[in-house]
Amino acid sequence: MQPALHREAFLERLQKQKAWDVIVIGGGATGLGVALDAAARGFQTVLFEQHDFGKGTSSRSTKLIHGGVRYLREGDFRLVREALQERGRLLRNAPHLVWPRLFVVPYGQWWERLLYGAGLWLYDRLAGQEQLGTLRRLNPAETHALIPTLRTEGLRGGLAYVDGQFDDARLLVHLAWTAAEQGAVVLNYMPVEALIGTRRRLEGVLVRDAETGEHFELRGRVIINATGAFADAVRRMDNPEASPLLALSQGVHLVLPRRFLPGEAALLVPRTDDGRVLFAIPWHGQVLLGTTDEPVAQAQLEPTPTEDEITYLLTHAGRYLTPAPTRTDIRAVFAGLRPLVRQSRLQNDTAHLSREHVIVVSRRGLVTVTGGKWTTYRRMAEETVDRALQVAGLPHRPSPTAMLRLHGATPRLNPTNPWYLYGTDSALLQALLTARPELNTLLHPRLPYRMVEVVWAARYEMARTVEDVLARRTRALFLDAAAALEAAPAVARQLATELGRDNHWEQAQLQALVQLMPHYLPALTATEA
Repeated sequence: MQPALHREAFLERLQKQKAWDVIVIGGGATGLGVALDAAARGFQTVLFEQHDFGKGTSSRSTKLIHGGVRYLREGDFRLVREALQERGRLLRNAPHLVWPRLFVVPYGQWWERLLYGAGLWLYDRLAGQEQLGTLRRLNPAETHALIPTLRTEGLRGGLAYVDGQFDDARLLVHLAWTAAEQGAVVLNYMPVEALIGTRRRLEGVLVRDAETGEHFELRGRVIINATGAFADAVRRMDNPEASPLLALSQGVHLVLPRRFLPGEAALLVPRTDDGRVLFAIPWHGQVLLGTTDEPVAQAQLEPTPTEDEITYLLTHAGRYLTPAPTRTDIRAVFAGLRPLVRQSRLQNDTAHLSREHVIVVSRRGLVTVTGGKWTTYRRMAEETVDRALQVAGLPHRPSPTAMLRLHGATPRLNPTNPWYLYGTDSALLQALLTARPELNTLLHPRLPYRMVEVVWAARYEMARTVEDVLARRTRALFLDAAAALEAAPAVARQLATELGRDNHWEQAQLQALVQLMPHYLPALTATEA
């Protein structure tokens, strides 16, 4: 096996190595992308994440690797073209985690066919050689055949096109693994408590191991702030008077049973009656419905879906799907924060803010990258490292990541394999299961995951808590929150065995998950859970 993610080995390296070329703060898509890019260029790189990899925005996306059809109406053609190019690279570099998905856009007016058709034609043209399929016009019967639950009243037809889909948290784990294979140290549960330096120059960071309380003081030629929604907080560590760079937006998704979208095609409504975009997408045996776009005042590690957002999604889904989903159909709800770059200090309408990224360098040399979207994480990372090398006075070396296949990549994808998302590691999971057949137990009858994946997550993917396993190594909490809660005691026992924890730790883990549940099933209070 190639080098795995071993927290103890990484901590041992921290004890020995105090000086680094690149220090990255933030373990989401952008941060891990930056760490991978810097390490792949041969620079000594270390990354610190305050919680778990992808705890924030990067595990809470709409699960699409796409150019963004809706950005066309904003006239952001450059962003769309760039994202479509990156979509193609990801399909090649991580074929076990990114796959094509057919989308259907229904229409009821003749002008909608012309308008949407023109937009999707342009979308495919912007993809150039990275185009995934040919735009097709559908008659009403063909449209309904692909989306059997679509309401037929007023339906005149549809348009079919192909885009990309992925599992965000699992891709993030494989990004971390690839960065480690390139020589980077990547550590979760290591909050940065202070930036160290003179009045003129940053020189390092003070970090704390959240598990032991031990502190580490490390020096770095350049420090990169890739903390997403928390970027302004890190900027204020550098300069307490730094003006806000971000306008945060919250996006909420509902997870529904597969019967609401029984086919293999996804549904896209490009403009609801209030001008938003609505997605209904098959995902891991369920249906993902989203998304909202509401401004929020401050960043939180665990954003809370609001009643208005849940009602909005159910109401609008009911206008297109039959039967209309109700609150009792919801398997899970999750919210994520978009770190949008504000265009003015009075910006309130986050729905129309650009999804482009920015790179800002402070007077003392803190390099901040924020904004952007999952699909363009690699491009963001490459540009950030280019800028960081200039700031640090390090030699320029070209980025190899455009052609770098991620850990586990295999062209022989077999979706019938229960562990196909692990790519080449699926054979190792099978070997582990052969050695320990008792690990073949399902976590829950409504979940597709087995106990062997808990062991794997603890041994090779730096899962440190029950939440890590249920939310981001498997997707149990996102697929069926109640089932995840019922599975938690068995997961806690197995994880405690792997990590050498005691019964008190198990009980604390279960209580922490109970406290988390209202964020994923808002109707469920902590007491009821």
